[in-house]
Amino acid sequence: MTTSIRNITIIAHVDHGKTTLIDNLMKQSGSFRENEVVDERLMDSGELEKERGITILAKPASINWKDSRINIIDTPGHRDFAAEVERVLSMADGALLLIDSAEGVMPQTKFVLAKALKQGLKPIVVINKLDKADQRADEVLNETFDLFVSLDANEEQLDFPVIYASGRSGWASNEIDGPRENLNPLLDLVIDHVKPAEFDKSKHFAMLSTLLYADSFLGRSLVGRISQGTAKANQQIKAINLDGEKVDEGRLTKIFRYEGTKKVPIEVGEAGDIVVIAGLEKANVADTICDIEVDTPIQATPIDPPTMSIKITVNSSPLAGTEGKKLTSTQIRERLVQEAQNNVGITFSENDNKDSFEISGRGELMLEILLTQMRREGFEMTVSPPRVLFQKNENGEKLEPIEEITMDLDEEFSSKVIDSMNKRKGKLIDLKDTGKNKKRLIFHAPTRGLMGYTSRFLTLTKGTGVINRIFHSYGKFEGDMEGRRNGALISMEQGKAVAFAIYNLQARGEMFVTHNDPVYSGMIVGLSPKPGDMIINVMKGKKLTNMRTQGTDENVVLTPVRKMSIAEQLSMLNSDEALEITPNSCRLRKAVLDPHERKKISKLSKAS
Repeated sequence: MTTSIRNITIIAHVDHGKTTLIDNLMKQSGSFRENEVVDERLMDSGELEKERGITILAKPASINWKDSRINIIDTPGHRDFAAEVERVLSMADGALLLIDSAEGVMPQTKFVLAKALKQGLKPIVVINKLDKADQRADEVLNETFDLFVSLDANEEQLDFPVIYASGRSGWASNEIDGPRENLNPLLDLVIDHVKPAEFDKSKHFAMLSTLLYADSFLGRSLVGRISQGTAKANQQIKAINLDGEKVDEGRLTKIFRYEGTKKVPIEVGEAGDIVVIAGLEKANVADTICDIEVDTPIQATPIDPPTMSIKITVNSSPLAGTEGKKLTSTQIRERLVQEAQNNVGITFSENDNKDSFEISGRGELMLEILLTQMRREGFEMTVSPPRVLFQKNENGEKLEPIEEITMDLDEEFSSKVIDSMNKRKGKLIDLKDTGKNKKRLIFHAPTRGLMGYTSRFLTLTKGTGVINRIFHSYGKFEGDMEGRRNGALISMEQGKAVAFAIYNLQARGEMFVTHNDPVYSGMIVGLSPKPGDMIINVMKGKKLTNMRTQGTDENVVLTPVRKMSIAEQLSMLNSDEALEITPNSCRLRKAVLDPHERKKISKLSKAS
């Protein structure tokens, strides 16, 4: 065994370069053979992570440096996956706080740093991307110090070391203009600054389960840092929950530790090391995995509550079963229960009949990622419009989630954006001039008004603006919010859409279907510019007569259909609408397909 173990986590705002920095740390520390082919963003192993360029799940890796072993935990930077960061911090002895040398302190930087300081960690500040032309490292360092002060950091935490780096170019330096050779100064600083935690190896084995992976060979794999004692292969172990009740018992069949990104089997795991264990079938995240003799659970960090929920039911459209393989409520339920067990940021509930399921999470992206993963696995389902989760204070007043929104944009667009945020009950908190005719606007606004706002913001700023959102707090209910103004264009009957009909209907509004797309009665095929729904026939072909000649037909040119993400489509839904999701298609529809039934329900709701 190596002489000492250091566990560090890398925390930062989204896209500040965590995963790229880990790539180069591993390459330079000799984790790979010289001729080994190594992917970019090695830690982003999931299919969706690679596609979108974001980290979704926290993942450990390990490097050997001098006579120490450094376990590094890569964490997501997006606010919706903050639950991953919150629980992973309990495994770390120190943290690298990465900050972009041009963008500076951003909303997620503030959030993750607050959590790290609360855990008592002493972060190392890494001002990254110093090779940017618009870097402003000195200003960013002042912003960072102000942030530490505003988060009530203690004196030890305020005395943080700073290092300047470029993760992509693979160098770090103690000075802004210092030598730019390799990342050795950063690794040396980790060894000097992060002291290995001291654990009692003489006690019985115990560890807090922090991450959970499903392995096709080993079954349930639990990841955590051993808090006391040593874990030996084949020993009898049990799992106890936070109340000390036994949840599971079994034999520790396998122990692994990380060497690079690979899991390597070991016979004995020592206190302080991050290990993966297999052998238990029911143990979950936040359970204490321990020796049979241990009865006291290790306390886990409480996770912030979810702020948004959606209802998922079976696909009830006439096209159900034509594209997917997993259609039943039992299959959907099993998948959602499994997700809620593996992902602590998600909560699951169901109705009495077990055919309607409510999933709650931190935000739109988290819910969209889950729905995207499910459709790729062959599921078909109907999803309700997202709704925010309200709370009540001691006086019984209604509270709603408020978010902090940071926008970087060109000065010419600022008045339009401020106007659009005012309509969404947003309050302008700060307006900064960041130079080169650019402004930074900071708002506090209710989550209700921000659903689908990102695409609207990009339209207003002609694609040049950058928007970042993070949960701020629960605040006073801001009253009724204006919903979607546009009425829906609803298909009259079932069949295939016809180019001739769509061409003549384009003047009525934006169409979501093109020639030969399957449609059905009650399906939303477009949006009208005016309020009020309209039933239309997209299957009406041109009447054939013997008076036609080749030259009289005008060329039918259809406007291309806008490609929308699941999050965008969910944000468009009114309360009486739903989204049908299948492996190949996403279709907007009315919750009640029959037009006569819709009229009855509408009359009843008006009467009541």
